[in-house]
Amino acid sequence: MTGELSFRTDEAWPRVSRETRERLDIFLDLFAQWSGKTNLVAASTRRDVVHRHIGDSLQLLRLVPEPSKWVDLGSGAGFPGLILAIAWADTSGAWVDLVESNRKKAAFLRAVVAATGAAASVHPDRIEAVYDKIPVRDRIASRALADLDQLLSLSEPWFRANPTCEAWFHKGRDYRREIDEARGRWQFDLVEHPSAIEPDSVILQIANLKSM
Repeated sequence: MTGELSFRTDEAWPRVSRETRERLDIFLDLFAQWSGKTNLVAASTRRDVVHRHIGDSLQLLRLVPEPSKWVDLGSGAGFPGLILAIAWADTSGAWVDLVESNRKKAAFLRAVVAATGAAASVHPDRIEAVYDKIPVRDRIASRALADLDQLLSLSEPWFRANPTCEAWFHKGRDYRREIDEARGRWQFDLVEHPSAIEPDSVILQIANLKSM
């Protein structure tokens, strides 16, 4: 360990195994090493990566505990998709396709997958380029990538391919405006899950997406 960052549990998070905690410490070691040469997250949140980023990602384990096939749009430094894949490293039926067009960030994701055995593949492509490579998925995740209307546009091919597909999007305090704007173009079922990590933030659960 670098001594600068280490994984610790929090009452707001779901329980994770000792093996998962060890893998998350490997992630943090690599995160600290790569952050010196690659802008993985905003500098203002780098020292709080455990609570602000890992904890936020782990909320999905409580909301969607059963293993399934995910695609994570704009994975960045791995939140939430890589963190889920680390937690599911030994879980049959779980997989996360990490889509990240930034080559340096994609290289970081690959390094973590190799070091931790995370249940994931890395796609260093634009989202629009992977529809044929990842034709059907059960669930879609994204965090801090785009507004809701754009996320729904990017997700729509997977909803068409799988009528039971769901999307899980982390959103900040301006999420209601984004929902209102998206309702102008899309029909969808929505459940708002309050964040246990960030006040005024939510995770939006979306199903039955159709364009108007």
